[in-house]
Amino acid sequence: MRVLGINAIFHDPAAALIVDGQVVAAAEEERFSRRKHGKRPVPFSAWELPELSAAWCLEEAGLRPGDLDAVAYSFDPGMTREASSLGLDDPWDHLRADYARRAPQFLAGALPGLDPEQVRFVPHHVAHAASAGLSVPEDSAVLVLDGRGEVASHLAGVYRDGQLTTVASQELPHSLGLLYEDLTRHLGFLHSSDEYKVMALASYGRPRYLDLFREWVHANDDGGFTVERIDWSALTKARPADGEMTDAHADLASSVQVRLEEVLLDLARWTYEASGGAKTLTMAGGTALNCVANARIAAEGPFARVWVQPAAGDSGTALGAALTVARTGGPVAPFTGADLGRGWSDEELEAELTRAALPYTRPASIAAEAAGVLARNGIVAWYQGRSEYGPRALGHRSLLAHPGDADTQTRMNNVKGREQFRPIAPMVRAERFADIFEGVFPSPYMLFVHRVRPEWKDRIPAVTHVDGTARVQTVDTGTEPLVAEMLAEFERRTGLPVVVNTSLNTAGRPMVDTPREAMELFGSAPVDLLALGPFAVHRATAFGDGR
Repeated sequence: MRVLGINAIFHDPAAALIVDGQVVAAAEEERFSRRKHGKRPVPFSAWELPELSAAWCLEEAGLRPGDLDAVAYSFDPGMTREASSLGLDDPWDHLRADYARRAPQFLAGALPGLDPEQVRFVPHHVAHAASAGLSVPEDSAVLVLDGRGEVASHLAGVYRDGQLTTVASQELPHSLGLLYEDLTRHLGFLHSSDEYKVMALASYGRPRYLDLFREWVHANDDGGFTVERIDWSALTKARPADGEMTDAHADLASSVQVRLEEVLLDLARWTYEASGGAKTLTMAGGTALNCVANARIAAEGPFARVWVQPAAGDSGTALGAALTVARTGGPVAPFTGADLGRGWSDEELEAELTRAALPYTRPASIAAEAAGVLARNGIVAWYQGRSEYGPRALGHRSLLAHPGDADTQTRMNNVKGREQFRPIAPMVRAERFADIFEGVFPSPYMLFVHRVRPEWKDRIPAVTHVDGTARVQTVDTGTEPLVAEMLAEFERRTGLPVVVNTSLNTAGRPMVDTPREAMELFGSAPVDLLALGPFAVHRATAFGDGR
């Protein structure tokens, strides 16, 4: 069965393709259009489709639109109601349902040869749930939380033998995701985009408003929750986008973050009981990208294992919708890695370097070449294999640096044009994880925070956040041999088993996807080495020592 999944209705449009139960390709539209998050989440943009990523998915599999058995669209307009009946103040919200109803025709126009009758609507939160629950080989409880779907903001359920049973759902306007979005906007950031900045900022504050938020935001006995309307300005003044960040802003972020963690723990415990004591909890929805909350659920919750979909935001619903429909035709394979996007052969990479007239070498080991630059405190643009599906750089489109230099965080944030309170994350070989960190293991997708062991804090200051934690990526030699080789070589040279890993992009731009984009970043930022597949481009050679 050949199923193309489509996410389009809110933000982060994406496409995913499943052929005979195997995930063949998945990518966000932003990687092709170069518009961060693909589009803004307003009703007027609901008609925009991930045309480029969908066409690439089909091309990757050698298929034409007419070869598809189904197209799964991650929103069901038949479930929608008037915004006013949901307590939402959005007079244009009806456009989403209107555009979704016309999606079959829009898709047929975008993918010539597609039969509109092949389009199937999958409820938004069911798609989120499937992206997680159908990605693990065992039965699991599933918890979905985001800003909103058709009429709800949450789903709790159980997957048994590939079938979802929903045990709870919270109707709008109550939404933990919208709560965090409202806070993001109040703090001067871009909502539905910059929520991770709020999570980072929270570590710099103290939760002095926590008692108030415990009154306003709480879990209910039925598996849902209540979020009262918040007068943010009564707590602290709104921060303009270019305004000063004050202690009061950090305290507000800390208060909401802690309350979010507490309520998510309550929901996880309720879901555990409703599931009959499932051993595994799977999670998706934008709120599941909150790695601090995830770590608390794993540490303090009742589940033996917590697995979070790496594309937990709306882009992941393209995969979840496709999985939901594909499952009707037979079993689907477990999720094995996020490297589902575009990749280039060595010959294609060399042709791009030649076209750009960049001097390059092909060292015996690109991993050793990169480790040598890192050991000398250089910055490496690491471009290897297929790009990642989801918002995390996982060793395919990464910027790498030395974790032992306390100035590395400042340098990296300057390179990327980011706020200085933003932490940078470490990658470590799986076999060295327990020597340096405490917490969830394995953690291949950077979706949990981990406590840095006291004896290592001064040795890897660049990746130790102000609260003593780090968002670790564990690297398995079997699945990521090249990254593991680079880490081992860096440790041999420096005694440090950790390397800084952040996304290969600059602020406000999508992650680098093509070789040309990698070269453009290399040419415009103070990066010392571009490791493009097996090829090495050194800054001193390419641009001269003075640049």
